[in-house]
This record gives sequence, structure tokens and C-alpha cells, in this order.
Amino acid sequence: MKMITLMAATFAGLTATAALADGHLPDLEGREVVVVTENAYPPLQFIDPASNAAIGWEYDAMVEIAERLNITVVYENISWDAMIAAVSQGQFDMGMTGITIREDRAEVVDFSDAYMRSEMVMLVRGDETRFDDAASFAADDDLLIGAQPGTTPFYVGIYDVLDGDEANPRMRLFETFGAAVQALRTGDVDLALTDGTAGNGYVASSDGGLKIVGSPLGTEDFGFIFPKGSDLVDPFNEAIAAMQADGTIDELNTRWFLEYNLGQ
Repeated sequence: MKMITLMAATFAGLTATAALADGHLPDLEGREVVVVTENAYPPLQFIDPASNAAIGWEYDAMVEIAERLNITVVYENISWDAMIAAVSQGQFDMGMTGITIREDRAEVVDFSDAYMRSEMVMLVRGDETRFDDAASFAADDDLLIGAQPGTTPFYVGIYDVLDGDEANPRMRLFETFGAAVQALRTGDVDLALTDGTAGNGYVASSDGGLKIVGSPLGTEDFGFIFPKGSDLVDPFNEAIAAMQADGTIDELNTRWFLEYNLGQ
């Protein structure tokens, strides 16, 4: 797995050193924190096709947190289906990849406080006319959903759109969400379920090739994950609270969900 060290930096539109001056956040004295991610969930974290660099909302948030807590962040990559187990076993200090806070996951890992709330939406091709909500999709047995196994979109698709059978043949599974979206574009599946923030990001950058239909299917909160009992949870929660209070979270949202997709 490729390892990348995150150096202290200030990104455009961010205030990476603002919270250091208030003296209220813990100082972790340069402690190394190994963070595992998938790099397949734009705009939260993904590989920039132009530069081949790993970028996104969560990376910029980690720059902020690293500055505020005085930590050195080292990144490693792993597939989504192995991430929670790997973090729970202590192979990494933390995981990030737009992870929905859920009770079953909280049995094996500790979550940070939520840094983002999103709603599940139905992402379809721009010319889709056969269905316009979950009920009309479910009524047509020829239509297929693309999703990653074990993710919130998978469970929403199975239980909120289809019949609750996790072996339903209408659910086509992909290793990454990006692969599911590509299958949607090429017509191999007819629907990809995703949170509203990522869905809007895909739509905005698709030049009319994708759209969102129907009403949101539910609300989810995203958090970072840590091994059970990690002493990093409280400092990270304090940093997240400071970023919410001083407007940094709003700045990140504007940068990645509006400006980035508009090419600004």
C-alpha cells in the first residue's frame, strides 16, 4: 500500500492556523497518525485525474485538524470492504471515506462526532425517463442498482428500494463507488444510490450526463473511525467542533461542493 505523509500546509480558502492561536485545543506534539482511506468517493476523497494526486474535502479537513492538533498525518489506502475491520484491529489509527455513523459499526470501532450530514439520493443517467422515484424503480424488474457491498447505499437499495433480500439479483456490486457510477454511465446499471453531497458533485461535473431523481431516501451523518478506546477521538471531536464554530466546515463545503465542480 502506498504511504503518503501529509505536510503542514494552507489550502486556498482555508484558515489552517486560525485555531492554533486560541490555545484551547490539545497539542499532540507532532504525533504520527496513520489514516487509511479508499480515494474513491468524490468530492470527499479521490484521485485527481489531471494531477494523479489524492485530493478532496476530507484531505483538506485533515490539513486543518493536523494544524490544530499538531499531528503528522500518514496516509495508506485500502478497499472499503476491508477498512472497518482493519481499523477495528488497530492496523491504522483512523479511517476516512465518507463513513456513515451506524450502531452496528460503532460496536467494532469508535466514531468521531459527525463532520457532515447528508441525504441518500438516486443518481441516474441524464436521459432517464423510465422511473422518477423509488417506487417506480422497484416496480420494473429489469432495472438494476449499482452499489458497493456493505455500504449505506447498498443497504438503502436493498431495504428502502427493493425487497430486503441482500441476495437480490437486481443489486450489482462494485469494488468502488466510482466503478458503480461508470457502470451507470455505460448502461450496465440504471441507478446508483449515494449521499446528496457526492451525488450533486457528480451531477455538476457530468455536463448533463447524470441527474438526481425522486425525493431523498434518508439522512446520514459522516464520521471518522478509530479503534475502540482510541485516545484520538476526543481531540478530533474538539477540532471538528472548532471548525464548525469558526466557519471552516462551511468553507470546505463551498470549496468542494460548489467551486471545485464549477471549475473555480
